[in-house]
Amino acid sequence: MTVGTAVLEAEGLIKSYGHVEALRGASLKLYPGEVVALVGDNGAGKSTLMKVLSGAVRPDRGVIRIGGVEVGSDPAYKAQDHGIDTVYQDLALAPDLTLSENIFLGRERVRGGLLGALGMLDRGGMRAAAAAALSQLSVKMPGPGTPIGTLSGGQKQAVAISRSVMWADRGVFMDEPTAALGARQTEIVCDTIRDCAERGLGVLVISHDLPRMLTLAHRFLIMRHGQVAANLTAAEATMPRILGAMLGEDVPTEAWRSTTGDQQLDADEEEER
Repeated sequence: MTVGTAVLEAEGLIKSYGHVEALRGASLKLYPGEVVALVGDNGAGKSTLMKVLSGAVRPDRGVIRIGGVEVGSDPAYKAQDHGIDTVYQDLALAPDLTLSENIFLGRERVRGGLLGALGMLDRGGMRAAAAAALSQLSVKMPGPGTPIGTLSGGQKQAVAISRSVMWADRGVFMDEPTAALGARQTEIVCDTIRDCAERGLGVLVISHDLPRMLTLAHRFLIMRHGQVAANLTAAEATMPRILGAMLGEDVPTEAWRSTTGDQQLDADEEEER
């Protein structure tokens, strides 16, 4: 795992839907080369937080910085425009298109000259670029001309992640990337996530698969009632500590730290907020 300036910082994010407070001052940092698991019970605010961080939803209050520069105040803010891509749970893949066509979906390349002016696509160039992107994965994948509909669940996840990695140069957000996958397919996805981190990307993963995350994540952010209630390193994270933080039970003092990882968090002050 690398260190340096945070890929992304969020401070005091607040988001309400009517009387429902989805986020109540959530804060976090994501660094290059680390895999951070964002966990919590249903309704804890995980999906809302990821949507706010990606720019799909605007917060009511709070600060978002990418590479140390505040960006969240921009009404047109999209994390994708700043080098952070998102892999949503539904993957957004077109089953009737090929692997390379899905990787370039919405970003199609046109040929040069008159053919480009007529809207002719550079299919050869897209296939070559897709093959190069897939070759960086540690998992075996079929050729770029393979229809997406013929791939396994794990391979489809790997394609969706590869598409994000191809266009991202800072980080990747992932929403339940191993949901409904078998053991082998899950390993394909986990290997792909590790590849992302080894390339220096910060990876933020929403997941309910705690045993798997314990083997994969460098850090755990545990959400409860719209806040990041605890920030645990891999060495600190155990199933009892994670579940305790999710349920609001006592967690050993050394496990409670600032959600930014910079200083000790006073649990009594947190309860008063």
